[in-house]
Amino acid sequence: MLFDRQVRNLDRLTAGARGRSGKVFNRAEIIRALIDGFLDSSLDITTTGSEADLRAKVARHLGSPFR
Repeated sequence: MLFDRQVRNLDRLTAGARGRSGKVFNRAEIIRALIDGFLDSSLDITTTGSEADLRAKVARHLGSPFR
């Protein structure tokens, strides 16, 4: 289950992609790509203690300043 804010942000991403490139993405495509990218990554989550820790670790792995 996604939070409302996540759905809104995914919708903004799809609209932005459509506006800039003309490519039509839907939420499910973005979510599948994120999951597959995560599963294909070398990210080790064995020492992660919570969802918040996992979020921060994934963000750092992707180069985000989120801590």
